[in-house]
Amino acid sequence: MEECVSVFPRELEVPPELLEKWQKIADILAEMLAVPAALIMRYQGNEIEVLVASTSPGNPYHPGEKEPLSGSGLYCETVIKTRQMLLVPNALADEKWRNNPDIKLGTISYLGYPIFLPQGKVFGTICVLDLEENSYSETYKKLLLQFKELIEAHLQLLFTTVSLQDALIQVKTLQGMLPICAHCKKIRDDQGYWQQLEAYISSHSAAKFSHGVCPDCLKEHYAELV
Repeated sequence: MEECVSVFPRELEVPPELLEKWQKIADILAEMLAVPAALIMRYQGNEIEVLVASTSPGNPYHPGEKEPLSGSGLYCETVIKTRQMLLVPNALADEKWRNNPDIKLGTISYLGYPIFLPQGKVFGTICVLDLEENSYSETYKKLLLQFKELIEAHLQLLFTTVSLQDALIQVKTLQGMLPICAHCKKIRDDQGYWQQLEAYISSHSAAKFSHGVCPDCLKEHYAELV
């Protein structure tokens, strides 16, 4: 299984207003597909967490529940490993799935898709589970796929917002008075150390330096070459 490394500029926190939208998605899915459980799962480190669970009657899953993922045998583990849709119509009739942990909760059928972060890492899954055999129609598959893509669009917008906030923070670090040596042009940082101008600006922004010689310095220091 691939290591889950955040591609966000800093640790991703899904804001409450976004979780509310995802809650509506889960509830709509459970109602339209007439299943007890619609879930949005988050994968971090080696754990899978129920991030959002539908409020439908009989849902055995609850937000905040976590399980170690690697080697767990959970439906979602296969979705994350393969990065593809998984359909299990009846786990009890399937040699591969008849002993998976979700059987203990009575959920014998599963349909799920992976949810991807903007740069391709797996965020988690969106899935529905039933207590009865269920092959899920093509219409239901398309509906679940549309909600998957909507959640990925939300994550893209969140990524862009966080990136802009981090960029503004970096810009602000270069505002205000900077102690600079009148002779060598080194800058004193917050810890009292003196750094070359180029090193200081590079560490506080996305700017990179290349060196050249201006016309005035060319005349003064390299007159023989002019």
